[in-house]
Amino acid sequence: MIKDDVTRNVAGQEAMELSWGRLSWLVGAAQMPGAEQTLGVVTIYPGKRNPLHAHPNCEELLYVVSGECEHKLGDEMFHLTPGTVMRIPRGVRHWAKCTSVEPLLAVISFSSPDRCTDSYEGDEIA
Repeated sequence: MIKDDVTRNVAGQEAMELSWGRLSWLVGAAQMPGAEQTLGVVTIYPGKRNPLHAHPNCEELLYVVSGECEHKLGDEMFHLTPGTVMRIPRGVRHWAKCTSVEPLLAVISFSSPDRCTDSYEGDEIA
């Protein structure tokens, strides 16, 4: 096996810098051909949130490593703290806002290697 086809380190990946935070993709069809899911790390800056969005082709798991956030899932709000995982069903609109003084750091996983996103606010990636 080729190392880059089966392992990846977040420190070696180029992050997508956004106004609300950053995304680093570790596993997915683009990063590891043949992968059957997507995995990344998201950082949301204090007081910021990502745009309202949904994933029409997959469910998402979000695991909070550090920081805290309010997470809007459909019409409900949830407070997430380190060690909490949230399952976001396919097609449900959602966003996360960092409510801690430190950035929110979370591992995000999707049940598709080519996660799609429908954005409902502005043009920025969520």
